[in-house]
Amino acid sequence: MATVANYANIFVRYDLISSGEAKGAKVSSKDAALQKVLQCVLEGDSDNIEAAVNEALASKDPMTVINEGLIKGMNEVSRLWDEGVYYLPQAIVASDAMLKGLEICEKKLGKSLEKKGTVITHTAEGDIHDLGQKIVNALLRANGFEVVDLGKDVPVDEVVAAVKKYNPVMLTGTALMTTTMTAFERISNRLTKDGYATPFVCGGGAVSLEYVTGYNLGIYGKDASQAPGMASDAVNGLSWSQLREKWNS
Repeated sequence: MATVANYANIFVRYDLISSGEAKGAKVSSKDAALQKVLQCVLEGDSDNIEAAVNEALASKDPMTVINEGLIKGMNEVSRLWDEGVYYLPQAIVASDAMLKGLEICEKKLGKSLEKKGTVITHTAEGDIHDLGQKIVNALLRANGFEVVDLGKDVPVDEVVAAVKKYNPVMLTGTALMTTTMTAFERISNRLTKDGYATPFVCGGGAVSLEYVTGYNLGIYGKDASQAPGMASDAVNGLSWSQLREKWNS
């Protein structure tokens, strides 16, 4: 039986190889050190991000490295995601690299970077298909939000308890099956009964606009890429009804 002689290329991400640059990227830096940071984020290179960030920190303050390297790179990843150039693997590994670089910069600062707000994410009770939730997590974290990831198959009681504990600016839920998405309405009813008006963005393969807009708090999330914009609107004071009007009209 034939065997593989060389395993070195098994984990090479050929989708991002294009003359040494991330495919489709339009951002760059005139500064060589910041360019290395940008490239590590764009290529999801967690192995080399530490060295690149430390090199940049040798001549620049942490906030410059964060804003002009890490965040600038992740904003470009978001654009590539929106345009369908990047998919889940690229978004997740880019987010991982960015967060690793951010941790190094925060240690240099001596404090954690202030988050824009807290968002709770979960996949509906009875549903183990959490791919959509992982994408939402990556995009929210990349855009500066603190994410409380409750995981998959999360009971309604746990979701309600988490909202009461963390008081998030927004709650999200994903569901792939029609039999599991009914948990969203139960969560909404519980929160409304207890006096909470937390915007509740619901999406996934089984979820429809008609269903989500049929109960209080619900905003339909057609695509994961909408999550950072919705969360930003919530931070800026838009109510769940105003979010629904803006994003679902």
